Amino acid sequence: MDDTCLFCRIASGALPAHRVYEDDHILAFLDLHPIRAGHVLVIPKTHHVWFEDLPEDLATRITRCAQRLAKRMKALYEVERVAMFYTGIHVPHAHAHVVPMHHVHDVTSQVYISEDPDTYATPPQLPPPEMEEIARKLRTQE
Repeated sequence: MDDTCLFCRIASGALPAHRVYEDDHILAFLDLHPIRAGHVLVIPKTHHVWFEDLPEDLATRITRCAQRLAKRMKALYEVERVAMFYTGIHVPHAHAHVVPMHHVHDVTSQVYISEDPDTYATPPQLPPPEMEEIARKLRTQE
């Protein structure tokens, strides 16, 4: 645990949160600044800055929790889809966002919204050779 980390302090109970799920390893609670009502953050109780550094079993536990929450959100909010993503922008502690999507662009970057939320500009497609080169590099094992 990192005493300077906001999410570590929430996990320890030192700071309040609207908890929706908790076990010995993870905690799910409502986001204070939700994209939509019901927006939940799922965090590991141990401090990991980057999601890619999470032990595989812990990442799986977070995903399993997010899936259960998504099913509940679909029923509760009558939405077709729920987004789940990691960002780590504002708090340096790995965390997954689980967001009921009422609009197709609820989790779209504003970079791609042209004029209003219903007008979306598709990002440019890369040339096939560049795509193959990127894929080749991503397939390479260290």
